[in-house]
Amino acid sequence: MSWMSVLYIQAQTDGLPTSKFQIRSTLFGIGYTNILDTYLSPVEYKGMEIRMLRENMKMTDLMDGQVSSQSMFQLYVSITKNHANTGNEWGGILNGIQAWHYHWDIGDLKLLAGPMIDLNFGFLYNTRNSNNPAQAIANINLDASGMAIYHFHIKKHPFIARYQLNIPFAGVMFSPDYGQSYYEIFELEHSNRNVLFTSVHNRPSFRQFLTLDVPVRNSCIRIGYMCDIQQSKVNHIKSHQWSHSLMLGFVKTLFPVKERDRMILSSPYNPF
Repeated sequence: MSWMSVLYIQAQTDGLPTSKFQIRSTLFGIGYTNILDTYLSPVEYKGMEIRMLRENMKMTDLMDGQVSSQSMFQLYVSITKNHANTGNEWGGILNGIQAWHYHWDIGDLKLLAGPMIDLNFGFLYNTRNSNNPAQAIANINLDASGMAIYHFHIKKHPFIARYQLNIPFAGVMFSPDYGQSYYEIFELEHSNRNVLFTSVHNRPSFRQFLTLDVPVRNSCIRIGYMCDIQQSKVNHIKSHQWSHSLMLGFVKTLFPVKERDRMILSSPYNPF
């Protein structure tokens, strides 16, 4: 049994609520992205993506303490070019999520499932265009989210593997019509069906995340892979952003051993 397990058991003995237990992580990543937005160009742009991710997970008091809360913030920037190397597209997106997952324990395996609110705001800028050079990205979605977390040991060292899949099934998004300029929408107020309902029929997307928590002395390193597939077909505009990123960062466990004495501990052990 690890020293962190002893602290967790002691805290339970002291009657501390599990909602005070939090896992926070910060990861940085780099990868490949493929972008298409026919409002800006009929061709794909491919290149590099840089991503930063902050995540916080904690147990709640909902449903007798069987529900956890997950909040995540992502910022990713893309630098791409077309196949002929005659133009570039730059992009940036802010992504924020808030999810609630119910837990099922199966030995060392935990299965989680629940709803998620998923917000995305950003832009694409095409260096070749003089008319309509940029495209705004704005959408909010209700996702179905599932997670599998597996605790295992290698030579008495604890590890945690996690897989998460999020699929949007209902939401709204902003989009100009094909050929409609932002000047027409906002200055001339010729807006028409620019805020649209989305579901799997016109926005078939998903985001999957695979991580491994590795103990390194008294700290915990997290290695991850993010596959982010976002695509839509609305207002006669087809768009996608397919991203694959390798992530690396660290995990901190915030755990109150006693009500009067909060400790910040770095450890791969956690109740999730």
